[in-house]
Parts: sequence; structure tokens; C-alpha cells
Amino acid sequence: MSIARAQFSLYLITDRKLAKGGIVGACEEALAAARASQGAVAVQLREKDLTGRELLELARELRKICTANGALLLVNDRIDVALACDADGVHLPADSFAVRDARELLGKSKLIGCSTHTIAEVEAANRAGANFVVLGPVYEPISKSAYGPAAGVEALRAACEASDIPVYALGGITAERIAEISDTEIVGVAVIGAVLGAESPGLAMRTLLQAISDHLK
Repeated sequence: MSIARAQFSLYLITDRKLAKGGIVGACEEALAAARASQGAVAVQLREKDLTGRELLELARELRKICTANGALLLVNDRIDVALACDADGVHLPADSFAVRDARELLGKSKLIGCSTHTIAEVEAANRAGANFVVLGPVYEPISKSAYGPAAGVEALRAACEASDIPVYALGGITAERIAEISDTEIVGVAVIGAVLGAESPGLAMRTLLQAISDHLK
């Protein structure tokens, strides 16, 4: 069984409270735009206030949409839901399961991403066998602020230098800012409000993917 690789360039993290037309419709519009643009996209289902049953129902809807549009689906924290909907992996918050325990349940073919906020956490995720890390917030977040002040571009650069696995930048990411962080060796960006808070999630997705194509290798 081969080890999974993180090969997407845009990581869309859900927040149904931001999506004006509903999270399913917003994701469907965004992912259809990504497919038309031939962009490599993954979706992280992150709705912490839903019950297990509600989360699984939503996960199954998003699984269909992701499959139809060639996107990956990861579930935040809930390994049981990820397995039940046949997701492509899980995303582990800093206070979640150990990567080793998640790997035993998921196997090598599934992706495991980790949220990180410091270089030490990036290095720990590397040692633990994660497939990729998300570092944030790089800028002040568009949609929420949960982890104190923004880390800044230099911290992102240092994280990339310290990591042997792909690093994604999160927090305040816009199409314009992708150029600012293009020399940090990030693999891609993670967004919430930049797409789901937009009047047109499809247009927002196309704009971000074009910036990624223009500025990231």
C-alpha cells in the first residue's frame, strides 16, 4: 500500500456560517469552478458544532460533490466520520489524536494533515509521519481569530525550511497576498472566508487558483 501524498494546491476549509447560500451549494459552486480551471483542490470538512449524525450526513453530501469534481475530502478531527464517508483523510488539530494513532486506524493510503502554529509543531508533525501541515495564521484571518497574533511571512518561510512535508499557508490569504508568500516554498494555501465568504464562491475560487498558477511552483 503506497503512502499518500498531498498534491493539491488549494485547501478549502468549510464554515457553513459564512456560506450565504448554504455550505453544500457554496462548495459545489467553488469545486465546479476549480474543475473547470483544472485546479488541484482539497476540502476539509470542519463543522465542530454538529452532532456526529449531522456531520456524517454533510460529509456524505460533500463526498459526492468532491468526487464529481475531482477534489479530495478530509474530515477535521473525526476519524470515525472520515472512515464512514470514505474520506481521503483527516485533519488533526493541535489537541487532537496523535498522528501515530490516526495512522493505525486509517492506513498509509489516507492523508493526515496537522494544524500548526509554531516551528516546533511543524517539526513534531514531520517526525510523527503527517503528510502535510497547515501553518497559521500568517496574516490576520478573514473569518476568525483563534490563535493570537499573525505569525507573518518570515515565520512561514522558517516553517517551510524546517519541514520535509508540504506546508500550506492559512490566515488572511487573498489572491494578492499569494504573490507576497510565493518565495517561501509553500506548496499551496488554505482558505475559509476568501471563498466561502465571497458573493461568488466560484469566482473567488478561480481568482485564487489563477494566483496560485501565476506565483507558486
